[in-house]
Amino acid sequence: MIKRIVWMSWKDGQNPLAGGAEKVNEEIARQLVKDGVEVIFLVTGFDDAPQKILHPSGFTVIRCGNRFSVYWAVYRYYKKNLSDWPDLVIDEMNTIPFFSNFYTNGKSILLAYQLCRQIWFYQLRFPASLIGYICEFLYLRIINKMPALTESISAKNDLLKFGFRDEKVKVFKVPLEMTPLSSISDIKKYSTTTLLSLGNIRPMKRTLDQIKAFEKVKEKLPECKLIVAGGSDSEYGSTVLEYIDKSPYKSDIKYLGFIDEKNKLELLRLSHLIMVTSVKEGWGLIVTEANSQGTPAVVYDVDGLKDSVQAGVTGIICKKNNPNSLAEAIIKCLDQNLYAEIRIKAWEYSKQFTPLNSYRDFLKGLNELRR
Repeated sequence: MIKRIVWMSWKDGQNPLAGGAEKVNEEIARQLVKDGVEVIFLVTGFDDAPQKILHPSGFTVIRCGNRFSVYWAVYRYYKKNLSDWPDLVIDEMNTIPFFSNFYTNGKSILLAYQLCRQIWFYQLRFPASLIGYICEFLYLRIINKMPALTESISAKNDLLKFGFRDEKVKVFKVPLEMTPLSSISDIKKYSTTTLLSLGNIRPMKRTLDQIKAFEKVKEKLPECKLIVAGGSDSEYGSTVLEYIDKSPYKSDIKYLGFIDEKNKLELLRLSHLIMVTSVKEGWGLIVTEANSQGTPAVVYDVDGLKDSVQAGVTGIICKKNNPNSLAEAIIKCLDQNLYAEIRIKAWEYSKQFTPLNSYRDFLKGLNELRR
């Protein structure tokens, strides 16, 4: 029986760089503590952060090193202070694992929300992109004897390609942070058909494809409008904003910049459709979030997104990953009869992604992997 867990992670929820994974981690840790399990996170330090805190949910967070030295610092802290303490070590791989299988005496389980793979070539310039791609290939081969937890079938298949054993990789549901609507019949959409592009504007999100697809949709649905929300403080972000400014339809494109959770929720409820065109995801959580607010998604046929969308049932998966195919899929989804059906099924599907269901899946996976 698991009573004490050390959880190695790049960030904790208070880190300025924290994202969705950290929210999932801390919700699971909260449930573990509630069930009588002691949990200690070993994570990266950051400016003005205390070295050790007791989280209000009951788990402990210990910060070691900085974003570059954290892997070595966590190893040293574990060996000096915790090597005999835990029943289980969770080694969370955020791009790079902690290689804890070499120093925890068989106690480690890998937590891999997703692999980078081709993302390296979208986010980094050559030759850094090629170096990252090769390094990931090498270290996954080094740690492939570890049992592993991940969030989708696509992510599991990625791990299997690197020699992880099928029976030693378990999939668990990722939980929604927002609560699905109790009913979608009373929720009114924008008066004009509105598409949504949501998320930080980065090369791997392929936001420019969404703008180009919108321009093609306008040729068939001239009343359609587009809202773009997300940070744009990058070279790619500047390129996207320049493209919008030169678009013949720029008067129908509203760019909001970075938005808070309250405005995000409102956009997900009021928009008719969300477009998601990432190069790769572990799971398309933004898709499930949109579904929970009565908004279906049109997505590219890539890992993670093809897991979060049931093709033709809860959303539309593009036949090809390009703006033309995306525009065709949007027009198809907005067909009045199909849209009403997809919208309801997407909302119903989202209701299973509760924190409790996620925790049960996660705990079941841990117990099965420890046998």
